[in-house]
Amino acid sequence: MSYQVLARKYRPSTFSEVVGQEHILKALENSIQHNKLHQAYMFSGTRGVGKTTIARVFAKCLNCQKGDMPQVEPCNECTACLEIKAGRHIEFLEVDAASRTGVDDMRELLESVQYKPANARYKIYLIDEVHMLSKSSFNALLKTLEEPPPHVMFLMATTEVEKVPKTVLSRCLQLNLKIIPEKKIQDHIQSLLDLENIKYDEESLALIASSAQGSIRDGLTLLDQAIAHGNGALEANQVKALLGTIDQSYIIELVKNVAASNGDGAYLALHKITELNVEYEQVLKIVISVFHKISLHQQLQDSEDASIVQLAESIDPQVTQLHYEIALNALSKFHVHPHPKQALELCILRMLAFQPISEGVAPKTEKKNPKLAVKSPVPKENVAEAAEIPTAVPEETQPAEKPKEESGTEESTMPSELDMQSWNSIFNSLNLSMFVSQVFSEFEFVSFADSTLTLKKSDELINPTEGLKTEFLEAISAQLGQKISLIIKSGEVITSPAAVEVENAQNQLNQDKDTLLENAAVKDILDSFGGKIIDESIKKVSP
Repeated sequence: MSYQVLARKYRPSTFSEVVGQEHILKALENSIQHNKLHQAYMFSGTRGVGKTTIARVFAKCLNCQKGDMPQVEPCNECTACLEIKAGRHIEFLEVDAASRTGVDDMRELLESVQYKPANARYKIYLIDEVHMLSKSSFNALLKTLEEPPPHVMFLMATTEVEKVPKTVLSRCLQLNLKIIPEKKIQDHIQSLLDLENIKYDEESLALIASSAQGSIRDGLTLLDQAIAHGNGALEANQVKALLGTIDQSYIIELVKNVAASNGDGAYLALHKITELNVEYEQVLKIVISVFHKISLHQQLQDSEDASIVQLAESIDPQVTQLHYEIALNALSKFHVHPHPKQALELCILRMLAFQPISEGVAPKTEKKNPKLAVKSPVPKENVAEAAEIPTAVPEETQPAEKPKEESGTEESTMPSELDMQSWNSIFNSLNLSMFVSQVFSEFEFVSFADSTLTLKKSDELINPTEGLKTEFLEAISAQLGQKISLIIKSGEVITSPAAVEVENAQNQLNQDKDTLLENAAVKDILDSFGGKIIDESIKKVSP
């Protein structure tokens, strides 16, 4: 006897054997029990969740010869049940709409509707993938579907119910099948392996159930492949090799290094992963899954995985969402990248580039933005005056106290003289990490009074997290020599440090462009060929 795949060998023959569709089965059983049957049923759902199987079992229930009425559970022993199972019952017509889409096929099918069934209660038409029918075929079906003879019933199945005309849907009882939870898929696979006397481990079952993505048939197909790959047994390492997945511990190590802004550690962790010759896209999907678990635990505290709990406690929730979006964006563009490995590496580099200092994680070395962190010395008189103000900053950033006689004054006047120009100069001299510098460079100076700094942000920008505020306040407090409080308002921003830098860069570019145009040789070339100078091509050459 030839080998039969598990999906066909263990196809459910009764409602009790169907997995994960209790809401559909309950409706059908109640309809049969109370003899309140609709003339047309529409089964919709994703692939491999039981649409066609439930329709066939329902057909057996309606025509089962065990009793005088339709049965809630078919006997699977009478002639009708056996013939419907084998697909040769004369009153059960199963049609593949994908191969018979024309209106002539539909007319031929409906010619037999008027004749009563010879050896069954109902003449049942099962139309699979009904969304593939042409518009003319649907129109030909409408009248019969709305007022069929009492002995006729239509069962239709589709994976794309949105493509079925509303005129057809309104004539059907719609039953939407759900995707199957991983736990139920895992339990079902385990029961089949026990029946087949095949050795397995729990990790293998979990991997297959996860890869099935809610489809029983996909899970059983993967199970067949895993059994063949493992030579009749399931082992976690063999299943991982088949599916192209890796142990989550490798990903956890990678995420830990990214969270700690440890570029060298992240590169080594990624190198370990690439040495396993795995699918890079699959690695990226696991990274997304890890950030998803971290985010869930930060909100629900529901994870039992110690590594996930540790990461959730050490990463700011907003940073988690940032990394999740970076990974998700990388996945959406993964197939257009010429080199999958480079796509994965660039995703990790983006995470490191946009890694702020959160409250729970401090990087080994402070990173500076090369554009925004240009040192600009504070005037000496301001430094001297700032030394007189009592300090309340942390010890590691507290400036050395100077004798009062050196300052020559009892109180500092520097804070009251802060204006927008001096603020932009002070901001560029702050010792900030790259992310914090980028965030606060978009804020405009409003005022400084009574040790309170007021900044303004545009309405489109979100408020910075407490971790970002803490680092910023520590840096500005150390610079001004006193403990500073911060107020952030919303409004139109015009002269933020970032805007000033962009304006200065544009002015410098215009000057360089004017200098080039003054060159006789360059001017002659432009005039001769009708050319122009492209701004992006102008580069400053270091002396």
